[in-house]
Amino acid sequence: MLQYWPFSILRKYIGVLRIWWFTRLDLKDYDLVISSSGAEAKGVHVPNSALHVNYCHAPTHYYWSRYNEYMAHPGFGMFDWLARFGLRTLVGPLRKWDYKAAQRPDYIIANSNHIKLQIQRYYDRSATVIYPPVYIERFQRQAKAVKRHGFVASGRQTPYKRIDLAVETCTKLGLPLTVIGNGPDHRRLRKMAGRTVTFLGKVSDKVLEEEFASAKALLFPGTDDFGITPVEALAAGTPVIAYDDGGAKEYVIPDKTGVVFDEQSVASLVKALRTFSKQKYDATAIMQFSRKFSREQFERKMRLFIRRALHDGGAHAGS
Repeated sequence: MLQYWPFSILRKYIGVLRIWWFTRLDLKDYDLVISSSGAEAKGVHVPNSALHVNYCHAPTHYYWSRYNEYMAHPGFGMFDWLARFGLRTLVGPLRKWDYKAAQRPDYIIANSNHIKLQIQRYYDRSATVIYPPVYIERFQRQAKAVKRHGFVASGRQTPYKRIDLAVETCTKLGLPLTVIGNGPDHRRLRKMAGRTVTFLGKVSDKVLEEEFASAKALLFPGTDDFGITPVEALAAGTPVIAYDDGGAKEYVIPDKTGVVFDEQSVASLVKALRTFSKQKYDATAIMQFSRKFSREQFERKMRLFIRRALHDGGAHAGS
């Protein structure tokens, strides 16, 4: 198993070996195969008599929508040069394999309308949207907390998450911001942060729940395929201020669950924060809205989809 390799950097770099592993899984005894994939798992081979349903988190980022971002910031530290060389050299044949692999499932389910459009664009496939399960109950335990502090940003600290935009903006305005998480961008974020920005690093579930519930709003300045973190904040009754792109379009409803801004710039986020400060939000209504993304809703819709697919018999795309 590749997960047992001693160096995580090797696991991230060896896409070709992941392809080899997935395409050699023995699934001949199965009538139904559900692959959950943002990369190679959709390429499994199943018997012609079996039904293959792929839950697609995104067309493989580093081949398609975020290729340029990965080339600029590979995230391998001292091995960035090697990652760039490998991706630049192999991206052509890997894109061809990835496209071919995406034709194998009988059905594709997208985790958001944003990803549904990308599946059509990169794979020439239609998809049905079923939102991923969010464990909203754990955040609703704290939903009645007093909004005692400022803003919060949470997630893996990588360049494309644009947490730097939240840090820079709150520093400029002198607004309190709590940053949760860690990642390769952590040092840069700390250097640019002013006195009103607090970094908690990795925290326990309890602390995360409390921070989300007590914040005035979650700042979500990046583009995500869906974005579990903002929905968790909504489950705590906390509005979200988000860049108007990606999965955020599914759940950040102006004047109801938060505010959106249309440019990834300090000026645009400043404008959104000023708009937010003039509005009032109903924490209970926000919490109730989040239930459409619950685990129960996901399970119900998946069961219904698979039941219908099995009834229809599928039309196996082959390989």
